[in-house]
Order: sequence, then C-alpha cells, then structure tokens
Amino acid sequence: MHGPASPGWLLVALCAATGAYCLLRMRSTVEEQRRAAGGEALMGFGMAAMAVPAAVLTPPRWAWLMYTAVFGAAALRTLWAARTGSHHLHHLMGAFAMAYMAATMATTPVHHHGAGGSGIPLLTSTLLVYFTGYVLLSGVRLVSVPVLAVDGGSRTASLGWGDRPELAHACRLSMGIATVAMLITL
Repeated sequence: MHGPASPGWLLVALCAATGAYCLLRMRSTVEEQRRAAGGEALMGFGMAAMAVPAAVLTPPRWAWLMYTAVFGAAALRTLWAARTGSHHLHHLMGAFAMAYMAATMATTPVHHHGAGGSGIPLLTSTLLVYFTGYVLLSGVRLVSVPVLAVDGGSRTASLGWGDRPELAHACRLSMGIATVAMLITL
C-alpha cells in the first residue's frame, strides 16, 4: 500500500497478530466459530502481506493479481455461505474490499500517491463509510460484551482461546480498523 513506512509496519504487525490469534480460535469446539476464524485468519495474514510498505517491498503486478484472485475467491465462498446467515455479509464486505484494494494496486502505477486525481472513487468512499461504521459499532459491542463472573479471584467457567467472545470482537475490530487505514492510503 502507498503510505509512510512506520504506520505500515504497525499495520503489518496488527494484522499478523490478528491472523495468528484467529488461527488459535480455529481450535474452538464450535464449528461455526472455527469456520469464521479460518476466514478471519486468511484476512489477517492477507492484510499483513498487503500492508508491507512499498518503500521496503514493491510487489510485482502479478502478486496484486494473485491477491485479487485469492480474495475474490474468498468473497465468492462467503457469498455462498451468506445465504444461511447475515453474519457472513460482513465477511463478504471484507473479502470484497481486499479484492478491490488488490485490483486497484495492480492497476495503479508504482509512484502514484493520489495527487492530481479527481478525488476518492465512489467505491472507495462507500467502503470507507461502511468500515468506519463497522468499527464504531464494533467498539460499542466490545464495550458491552459480558465478562465472566469472578469467584474468589478465579473464573467460574474456563474457556479456551477459541471461545472467548471479547477476544473475537477485539479481533474483528482490529481488522476493521486496519481496513479503514488501508482504504485511506489507497
């Protein structure tokens, strides 16, 4: 992505850590959580790879086309899964946004930094509005996640890493924030 190197590396670290946590969530005993965590791990690691600052590594055009194909396939798979539940619609938006950003990077000259254009394209601004709203709503949801009861300093219920709702919400929130940051630099 186009942008300064320091925030780019922070974005890489955030996305990679989120992807790694999503891999841990795949150990959940609940099948739907494992499936969602797998898609989110793909998104986290894909976002980390795409966020590597261009000053350090400028991927060739074929790499951006590969990202477009991978995230396009993920979007189609999610579209198929969305027929059974609305939760998949956000995953569809995320995969579509990633495919869109990769396709844009594949067609953008290397030294283009947004100067001299006619402004932000309509699709980019629409995605920015969606993900900004998602981040704000996710932040509110994260605050309202119930905390397990504490009895004498120990939790009354022991949950594995894959079954902690507050961590899953934080994971989705961080990926939403990263998506907003990537769309801004697009």
